[in-house]
Amino acid sequence: MDHLDAMRAFVRVAELESFSRCAELSGIPKATLSAAIRRLEERMGTRLLQRTTRRVQLTTDGQICYARCRELLADMEEFDGLFRQEGQISGQLRVDMPSRMARHLVIPALPDFLARHPALQLMLSSTDRRVDLVREGFDCVVRVGSLEPSSLVARPLGHYRQINCASAAYLARHGVPQHLADLAHHRLVHYGPGVGTGSGGGQGRPEPGFEYLREDGSRALLPMAGALTVNDSETYLAAALAGLGIIQMPRVGVEELLARGELVSILPSWQAPPLPIHALYAHRRQLAPRVQLFIHWLGELLARSLAGESEAAAP
Repeated sequence: MDHLDAMRAFVRVAELESFSRCAELSGIPKATLSAAIRRLEERMGTRLLQRTTRRVQLTTDGQICYARCRELLADMEEFDGLFRQEGQISGQLRVDMPSRMARHLVIPALPDFLARHPALQLMLSSTDRRVDLVREGFDCVVRVGSLEPSSLVARPLGHYRQINCASAAYLARHGVPQHLADLAHHRLVHYGPGVGTGSGGGQGRPEPGFEYLREDGSRALLPMAGALTVNDSETYLAAALAGLGIIQMPRVGVEELLARGELVSILPSWQAPPLPIHALYAHRRQLAPRVQLFIHWLGELLARSLAGESEAAAP
């Protein structure tokens, strides 16, 4: 097994967290895989994998090596396909995005996308936690909300318009607020620290409260009480539907709930600022074609969705 094959084996074992599973899927004997990775560790001068009886885990150095190996293997794959036709995009693509975006926007459109690119293998992670793109080996991540300074390249994809809403049952019990002063008698469902509303990786608010734009366009935050704090967008929405308080979140994905009256939009004159959407990826000389393809496709998908949102919100 040459050096590149050893790198491929290392990446696969790390992803599967098992030599046995990798051997089963690849058809390469477990002893061969183990020997190849041991030689790779000797060449690198460090232990890359921590082996236990139950699983295989990356060491700290292994996490760095894993991310670099994925990048180098992607470069080799790109070189091998340098003169292929544009439609022959292939290889593995690892993407992370917010769970509601994955569920309501991307998954319904994926059958057509993957049918047009049958050689592409997409690994889609959809959580509302902030992932480390480089250490966890993602090709790109999609983040909604303000971004922290980093060395990553951020490509703007649009903005989500936010609305204030609560369940019809909650408003029946507590009344419909007409002005900011009325919020003194209401509760807000809070998002956890370091997580922007529905962002899956945004910077979040410095303190819990009702966020809105002043007439001059500046951002303001009104502190509000709340009995519940969550850190997942689906749980955030479920809390509102259960009548636990007011939420502020993107209109996309809740249109049917608004149309059925399960959620009611409130305080339209005091909406939270729009949430920017970005695709982030590590700085490289030339972005792999499959990553470019996916980001371009997602940008077009979002543009259509956001255009429909604007039409629905128009009086």
